[in-house]
This record gives sequence, structure tokens and C-alpha cells, in this order.
Amino acid sequence: MDWLQRMNHAIDYIEENLESNIDYDQIATIALCSVYQFQRMFSFVLEVPLAEYIRRRRLTLAALDLQNRQNKVTDVALKYGYKTPESFSRAFQNMHNLTPTSARNTGCQLKAYPRLSFQLILKGAVGMNYRIEKRDDFQVYGLEDIYNYDNIANQQGVSIPEVWQNIDKNGELDRLLQTVTGDWWREGNFNKELGAVFAFDSYKFTSNTTFPYLIGCYRSENSKVNGYTIVDVPASTWVIFSTLSDENDSRSYDLSTLKNRIFSEWLQTSKLNILDGGNFEMYCTNKDGYEYCELWYRIEEK
Repeated sequence: MDWLQRMNHAIDYIEENLESNIDYDQIATIALCSVYQFQRMFSFVLEVPLAEYIRRRRLTLAALDLQNRQNKVTDVALKYGYKTPESFSRAFQNMHNLTPTSARNTGCQLKAYPRLSFQLILKGAVGMNYRIEKRDDFQVYGLEDIYNYDNIANQQGVSIPEVWQNIDKNGELDRLLQTVTGDWWREGNFNKELGAVFAFDSYKFTSNTTFPYLIGCYRSENSKVNGYTIVDVPASTWVIFSTLSDENDSRSYDLSTLKNRIFSEWLQTSKLNILDGGNFEMYCTNKDGYEYCELWYRIEEK
């Protein structure tokens, strides 16, 4: 219940400040976690970025204000944080499919996104497989770019799935995999054939709204790393989840479902905290040739 209370208090803070500046650091303080972890937990559990939730709530309230014809469009725009009527109008139309002026008309159709509330739901009937391992420090290397939490896109507006598609089509992914030499991972936990991982490298965070994302490989002594970004991963204890329900079974969890369960179920009942940074999604193949994904998170005791 303690986690539910913290999350609901964080939502309370957001609701109380929809007409003013919302401090992400304050949200994280209320939830007793970092800004990075709160944003990840929020998006995994609710499947919408925090900034998008705030935008939807503000535009929901803005539509109600416009139903009162005494409110000017310019005043409503400023009230909910839009610097110009034009930017407000674009955002309003994207959500409601009509202009702010049209929203004054009786009988017009508007969209509403209610306030979120975290409630206790009985779960856990389906088991979750995980293991905990300690690793010495190591390095990864590959293709890195900076992404925005608001839209999960880079500065060119390209989303992470699109980046994967692009580097697969233009041959960059193949060239990256060809740089892998020697043992992919001495214990064999990384997939030597596929070799690619993607990592949230939060050690280099410069703001609460962006994060670096790397598509890369584990660096061995003979890896050809010229031209690639190199990232140091410190010695850590890791908790590792798999989309594969059983090593001898082809059934699997959907990746988004697994992430949701990690943050909404496992993390809230365990005695461990997930640390910022160095979190991996590993693409693997089991002994029967079945492809699956592993999620690696650095952890510490609460």
C-alpha cells in the first residue's frame, strides 16, 4: 500500500499544478525515486509517457474552460502553459480534432482523459522467472543517439523502432555485428549469433527530459570499436527477467507486458531497488532456436 500511496500523492501534485509549472524533481521526491525511474515506471505501467499524460490532462481541462464562452482562447492557452495561441491551437486540434473556437459550440464532440488513480489489484497468480547475478565492470559499444522522453524520438524526430528498422535496411546493423570477435560473453549469457543489445545509458544524463540510447555489443579484447560510442558499465548486481516462460518451453510473455509486471508487481513486493542506468534488453536464442528477450536491471537492496 505504501507504493500506491506514493504514486497517488505524485498524481495529486500533478493535478494541483496543471495550471502552473510542474517540477519533475518534486514528483520524484514524492514518489521516493529518481526522475528517470519515475518516468520509466509511469510509462511502463500506464503505457503513456508522463509528459503526454500531463498534456492530455491540461487539454481536457482547457476544453471545459472553453465551454464557458466568457473565457478567451488566449487566456486559456496561457493558463495551461502554452506560450502562443497558435501552439495551443495545434495541440488542441491534435487531441480534440477541432479548433479551440469550435469547442465553444453546443453539441461539439470533445475528448476527455480523466485523472489517473493507482488502486490495489490482486495479481501474481502467474509466476515470474528471474535470476540475480553479479558482474564485474565491462564495456559496451555501438550506435548511440539522444532521445526525448516526451515522444521517444531523436532530434530528427525518428523513433527507436524506426532507428532499428533503418539500420537494418542500410546495413549498419550487419556491420556492427561483424565487429564482434572472440567470445561474446564468457558465461554464454549473451547471444553470440545475434550480438546486438540496446542499453539505456543514464550515466551521461544531461536533463530530465532526454536519455541516451545505444544499440550495440559487449566489448571483448578483440572487438573492432573504431567509429562507435564506447560506454563503461560498472561492476553491479543484476536482476534478469526473460520473456521466455521456461527454457524448455516456447511460450513467452509480450515484452511490454513483462515490463509492466516488473514495475507494477515485482518491484513493489521485492526488497530491491532498480538503479538508474545501464539497463539492457538482450536478444537471445535458446538451444532449440527459439528467439526471446532478456531484461537486465542494475539493483541494490532497499
